[in-house]
Amino acid sequence: MAEQKEPKPKGQKGKQGEKGEKADKAQAAPSAPVKKRDENFRYIVRLVNTDVDGNKDVVIGLSSVKGVGMRTAEIIARMAGIPKKVKMGDLPEEKTTELEKLITDYSEKVPHWMVNRQNDWSSGADLHLVGVDVELFKRDDVNMMRMIRCYKGIRHENGHKVRGQRTRSNGRTGMTMGVMRKKEGPAQATAEPEKKE
Repeated sequence: MAEQKEPKPKGQKGKQGEKGEKADKAQAAPSAPVKKRDENFRYIVRLVNTDVDGNKDVVIGLSSVKGVGMRTAEIIARMAGIPKKVKMGDLPEEKTTELEKLITDYSEKVPHWMVNRQNDWSSGADLHLVGVDVELFKRDDVNMMRMIRCYKGIRHENGHKVRGQRTRSNGRTGMTMGVMRKKEGPAQATAEPEKKE
């Protein structure tokens, strides 16, 4: 006769029963709704000659423009009336143009201490440099320092550290060298064998 299996009480479950139940729950659980992008969504937004990722939030996207930090990006977004969490790709073309205009006119709309180039030596104006201008002005400044032969210019020219850092152990260039031992003189060489005896 075939043996009949005793049914287990409802409170107790075997290992296989638990695994099977978990798998059933995983299949039955509805998956998270996938957000469909709007057909006008732009994956790359062009701002001040910079490609900005459209999937990033407005503040993060603005800060990817050279010369615009997080603080500046938040101020520009607030001026434009755009919430922080909106994606760059969801913005219409008019808003993008408005953002670009705000970035270029930033120095005129904020106090002088909020710009990144105060009291420019050639014009005396307070400027906020963005994009390619940051590198251009930096190169011009270094070339000017070299030309007038000031201390910083000479250090730049020779490739040394400019701002007073130590150079003995850090910032070494050229051939690598280990620690050099002092050469033994003739008096030291004769003294050592006598000690051994």
